[in-house]
Amino acid sequence: MKLLLINPNSSAGMTAGIADAARAVAAAGTEVIATQPGFGPASIEGHYDEVFAAAGVAEQVRQAAPLAPDAVLIACFGDPGLDAAREATDAPVLGTAEAAFHVASMLATGFSVVTTMTRTCVIAEHLVLKYGFERRCRGIHGTDIPVLALEEAGDTLLAQIEASARTALAQDHSGAIVLGCAGMAGLCGTLQQRLGVPVIDGVAAAVKLAEALVGLGLRTSKHGDYATPLPKLYRGWAGPLGW
Repeated sequence: MKLLLINPNSSAGMTAGIADAARAVAAAGTEVIATQPGFGPASIEGHYDEVFAAAGVAEQVRQAAPLAPDAVLIACFGDPGLDAAREATDAPVLGTAEAAFHVASMLATGFSVVTTMTRTCVIAEHLVLKYGFERRCRGIHGTDIPVLALEEAGDTLLAQIEASARTALAQDHSGAIVLGCAGMAGLCGTLQQRLGVPVIDGVAAAVKLAEALVGLGLRTSKHGDYATPLPKLYRGWAGPLGW
C-alpha cells in the first residue's frame, strides 16, 4: 500500500525523522511518502500556527491526488486539517492523536498524555472531547520542550519527558502514556522500557491502523459531511486548491 505521511509543519528535518519512525513500523509492502506544506510555521505551538498548518494539510492532500495514496497520515498531535482532508479524499485519513487515543484505550482503562508546550495542552483537551475519550484520558501534561528541540533529542530531553511521564502515571493513576507530539516518535521504545507501561506513539499507531483499514478494504465515507467539497472559485494563492 501507498501511505501519504504529511508533517503539517514546514521543518524538513522533522519530516525526515517522522518518516523514519513510520517506516520502522510499516509492513514490508507499505511505501511511506513523506511530505510537508509549501508554506506555514516551522513548528506548531498554538492556535495561530494550527490554522496555517491545517491549510497546509489540505494543500498536500490536494496535490497528492495524482499519486492515489491508499491512506493518509497527519503527523501532528493537534490533528490539524483532519476533517478537511477526509473531505478531499476517499482514502482513510488518520490523525496521530485520534489513533493514539484509540490504541491507548485498548491497553489501559485510563491514559495520560505527555506533550511539548504547556500552552498546547488545551488543544489536546479539545481533541479528547471531540473524539469522546474524556472518560479514558486522565491528564494532559506539558513539558515546555519546544517542538523543534525534539529534532536533536538527547539524554536531557529524554530524562525530562520520562520525569513528566512518571509524574503523570502517579498523579493520574493511569496505566499508559500517550506521547503528545509526532517529534517524540523516536523516543517511544526507550520510554516504554524505562516506565514499564504501554507508551503509545501516534505515528506508529496511525501507520498500523491505516494498514488495517486498507487491508479491510475500507474507505472514507462520501455520504454526508465528508462528501467531496463543492466546486467553487478559490482566489489568491489558494486558487489551485479548489474543485
